[in-house]
Amino acid sequence: MEIPVYTISLPEYGTDQEPDHEVVGKKVDDLIKKYFLGQYVAIRCVSSAEHPGKTTDEMIEIIQRLGHDHYDQNRKGDRYENNEGKTIDIFAFDYQVEEDTKMFSVFTWPYFHLTWREPMRPVRIDIVMIYDPMKLKQIEFSYAGREHEGTRSDGWVFKEPDNKPAAIKGIIKIV
Repeated sequence: MEIPVYTISLPEYGTDQEPDHEVVGKKVDDLIKKYFLGQYVAIRCVSSAEHPGKTTDEMIEIIQRLGHDHYDQNRKGDRYENNEGKTIDIFAFDYQVEEDTKMFSVFTWPYFHLTWREPMRPVRIDIVMIYDPMKLKQIEFSYAGREHEGTRSDGWVFKEPDNKPAAIKGIIKIV
């Protein structure tokens, strides 16, 4: 099964100045609603800028082949350390997609401010992965060093580790 890729042009969404998170978020949300309205989804966002030497299209090809963006086991992951030592394949937020659901703006603010990474510099999300949560298992955990935030549920593992791409409903490419 081929994973569909939907493209949206957002020239107003960059890193030179803080974007209007609500406006940019609504445009991506509208695209998600066009294809996934009424569905339960898990959304993961990444920036190809954080993958030196890889273009957005190359990252999408990797995601389509592997089912995720973790192509190099030696590359330090993003926030994968947790107190319980649990395996977490991906981080994503789950949503029931309805007409009034806000999704993408939840991601743009932290990616612009990069509160969890060094160096802290704005990053533009250019790939949005839409997963089927029924093909994932949610993992409860707490981030190492961030225990004060409590238990989180944005960690997931694939139910079918030998067929991870089957968990992806679609990919949005932001240009």
